[in-house]
Amino acid sequence: MPEPSEVMKKKNKVAQWSFDTRPILGRFHLWLEDVRVEWFRGKESVGFNESISFVERRMERLFILTAAVTALGTRLFGRYGEGKGLDKKAINQVKKDADSVSAYAMSESLWFLSRSLPENHAIMVCLGEGLMPKGGETPEMGSNPMLGFGRIYARPQVAKFLDARVQRLINSREYRWEEFYDEVKKAGITVWGAAIDTLENTSRFAAGHPSGPLTVLHLFDQPLCISKPYEGYMGALLLPRAVVEKAAEKAVLVDFFAPRAQVLAAIRAAYPGIEPANVHVWTLSGKTRESRIGKLWEEWRSLGVHLVEDGWRLPSGQPAFTDSGTYAPTFSVGAWQGDAGEMHVFLIDGYAASAEAMQASSLCPLLALDDSLALFSSKFELSFEREARVMRLDPDAADFGRGLSSIFGEALGEATLSSYRKMIRAAREAGLPTHKRVLRADDFFPEKRWNVMAVSGYMLPDPYSGAPGVRKLSENVFEVSVRFTTPRGDHRTTVALRLMESFEQSRLVFNPLLKRFMQGENYRNRAVKISDSGRIRNELQTLCSEALEHLGENRIRVCFDRIPADVITPEKQVALREVLQWYRENHPAWFGWLELE
Repeated sequence: MPEPSEVMKKKNKVAQWSFDTRPILGRFHLWLEDVRVEWFRGKESVGFNESISFVERRMERLFILTAAVTALGTRLFGRYGEGKGLDKKAINQVKKDADSVSAYAMSESLWFLSRSLPENHAIMVCLGEGLMPKGGETPEMGSNPMLGFGRIYARPQVAKFLDARVQRLINSREYRWEEFYDEVKKAGITVWGAAIDTLENTSRFAAGHPSGPLTVLHLFDQPLCISKPYEGYMGALLLPRAVVEKAAEKAVLVDFFAPRAQVLAAIRAAYPGIEPANVHVWTLSGKTRESRIGKLWEEWRSLGVHLVEDGWRLPSGQPAFTDSGTYAPTFSVGAWQGDAGEMHVFLIDGYAASAEAMQASSLCPLLALDDSLALFSSKFELSFEREARVMRLDPDAADFGRGLSSIFGEALGEATLSSYRKMIRAAREAGLPTHKRVLRADDFFPEKRWNVMAVSGYMLPDPYSGAPGVRKLSENVFEVSVRFTTPRGDHRTTVALRLMESFEQSRLVFNPLLKRFMQGENYRNRAVKISDSGRIRNELQTLCSEALEHLGENRIRVCFDRIPADVITPEKQVALREVLQWYRENHPAWFGWLELE
């Protein structure tokens, strides 16, 4: 029997992908036109339908399409570039709209994907980005739309079981993470933990920068040891593994707190002959970060090392940026030879938000890197080496004030002491090991032996991996690239997707129901489905998580006085209340979980 032609192989591939991913394609009214896979590692050891992760191949394709759909929907309908030139408040609203679309697209994709999970399996979001104000934002602006701690995606009975226990984790001081994990195992349920940033580099996206924004989903074969919603900062040093191993041969410890002269010596021992100027250190830059990591910058500069600046050409040929985005540069960490045969090394130093830091750390075993993390507070008042000492203090100790004042080098007022107590307690209550000097990815997992599936969808070109962004091929046909990295393999899948509806109709498909209703869409004349209950519950948790109280018996109370005007304007809050009240009054059987305050 003759071998199938290349054309037929391509048709077979597209047909198989279409069959496997039809729940998500159908949900977003998309048609799959083409699939291409470019392997970086592992192609020789797997077949077309063989998995390279801890999930089956069909599930891998669903996760890849989840990232692709999130990237596509955000790029097309997330108001890309509309914040350019606006004041801070207006820019923040553009950012929240972009985050809203990305969080909604990923959440809906995960929900439809979860219908294909094994019956006793669940996906639980353990870390997410959006709780904490970022560059240019202030606390009163409220959290950004996101997928955060405790979001469960599973078959109904499994989801109900886990939701009840997650609410106990959040609300009860007596119910510990160890009890939660023990109950889950006794029930025979497998929980896959997730760390998610549905839109990394939101500020760059809103301002219309030509590169950087992406969606990141890391899925693990067990839940993370996190017991409450948490987002903070972590110091992070990521090096090629060869550097740390070479130092260890000489009984030298290289971690985040090592003097940078010692780190450089280890680099030069691992790569003999390398010039300091060819050691390229990627670190966040900007005046607001100087108090925290300015000493790091000076330490590196004094050694003649190159601090990567905006516009510096990476090996991909694209310019780097240092205003944000600490995850994507992980794919550039390593050594290479220049055109003249000279050796170069790229590394990451400084700090990152907790979800990004954990995601990057979990990439390290897959990319032959070494990770070293340290807990930081959310205040930009102290240098990095003192920050970590603060987070190891006991906030309930009688001498806490004296210890913190000693680190600051001055007597502190009660307001400052109270603020730092609150931050340290939040980290402790979330289950982070605040007593540890240095953290590794292993510290986030109960079993210590863990597996990861890292998925990144690119909205715009990524200079660190060389991935292209969303590209228009023809009318309503777009190409999206997704990086898929596991211990067994690493590849970039590019899918071509056709919008089956008009562009404006597709905009509605990719936008949350509540957002559409707050903008004036007539919900009273719209056919109501039982699925609207789950969608609206999900959207509330994404759009205004700080305004929700999770009550007993799986109920949620919406406290409108907790919704910042910068999250949802007062006018739209009035519309939101009317929408929720209407659903509760007209469909009480489906919306019995909802209470309004």
